[in-house]
Amino acid sequence: MPAAHRPPLLARLAAGIASLLAAPSLAGLLLAGLAATAPARAAEPIRIGELNSYKAQPAFLEPYRKGMELAIDQINAAGGIGGRPLELITRDDGGNPGDAVRVAEDLVTREKVDVLTGTFLSNVGLAVAGFADKRKVFFLASEPLTDKITWAEGNRYTFRLRASTYMQVAMLMPHAVKADKKRWALVYPNYEYGQSAAATFKTLLKAAQPDVEFVAEQATPFGKLDAGAVAQALADARPDAVFNVLFAADLAKFVREANSRGTLDGTFVVSLLSGEPEYLDPMKDEAPQGWVATGYPWYAIGTPEHKAFLDAYQAKYGEPPRLGSVVGYTAILSLGEGLKKAGGAETEKLVEAFKGLPVTGPFGPFTYRASDHQATMGAFVGTLGLKDGKGVMLEPVYVDGASVLPSDAEVEKLRPRRD
Repeated sequence: MPAAHRPPLLARLAAGIASLLAAPSLAGLLLAGLAATAPARAAEPIRIGELNSYKAQPAFLEPYRKGMELAIDQINAAGGIGGRPLELITRDDGGNPGDAVRVAEDLVTREKVDVLTGTFLSNVGLAVAGFADKRKVFFLASEPLTDKITWAEGNRYTFRLRASTYMQVAMLMPHAVKADKKRWALVYPNYEYGQSAAATFKTLLKAAQPDVEFVAEQATPFGKLDAGAVAQALADARPDAVFNVLFAADLAKFVREANSRGTLDGTFVVSLLSGEPEYLDPMKDEAPQGWVATGYPWYAIGTPEHKAFLDAYQAKYGEPPRLGSVVGYTAILSLGEGLKKAGGAETEKLVEAFKGLPVTGPFGPFTYRASDHQATMGAFVGTLGLKDGKGVMLEPVYVDGASVLPSDAEVEKLRPRRD
């Protein structure tokens, strides 16, 4: 309505409002008041996309999820990263490389995550590492152990947290050599992790003990172990010693069958992962005795770093941690330290920040090597025994990962691509 035709009262009100807003001081006061009463805008979160085989491997990965959540809570309670909270978006990868790549694509494209982390099985981890390289997305492989992730198929955008198959085999090697056994048998799941561990064991033991013989290899279908057939094959081969790489339900089946038949009576055994509570606890009083194994004796670690983690974990969840708890917790701590050093989540800056990145986790300080992107976090080695009707690690010793890794010069031969 033109001003000339407005009713007198409306015209006077319009003129009054116009004159008030024309006064700079009053207009400023009105705007300041609106700003003060408007809700503060939350800082944009840094989104972490995590994918793992939760349905297939719950014994390890449910504690792993709890460890991640504890670290997220602690970092956010301390103000996040530069004032930005961490947000965790988790997905199940189906335990399948093809499904995992599709999940990773969804996390990056639809969920708009800033970084990727996770994976459990080695073949799945390799597939996601390849995706990260192709899409130029930062990926922290928290759990998969195959050496290919950091060496033969290593790439600029992938880093790995856990001690690899090479590292854990090398931790067991002094015990294998000291035993001075000539006839060895190997038992392992027939996929990337088991194949990698078996190949490394044969190479390292042959180098240290040239006259050694490998009299049997049982490469079993993962998750479908025929324990009776494996035990019989070992009995037929009559080895002096066995290198075992089985884990989870396959390990329990194998141990039960070997115990009932006496297959391993008097046989020296070294074993990957068998001292981890995820796999040792379910066997209860059937747990093997005398095996030298890598694992996690949470009940026997007295360092300040581990005590702080143990107390916080038990306070939050009312139960002791598993190795998965440590891995999940330390993966998030690592991302937090890398994001702080990089000043944010920009991919190329984060890659550079992780090269040589120092982190202090429940096992103490470690670094991510610039040469191969492998963390130097170590593992515990001990002899398995029974206490109060359940399996434990006796006299465990922490082995620093840096002490069993090849030099940077050797890595140049193992890792063809340069970053």
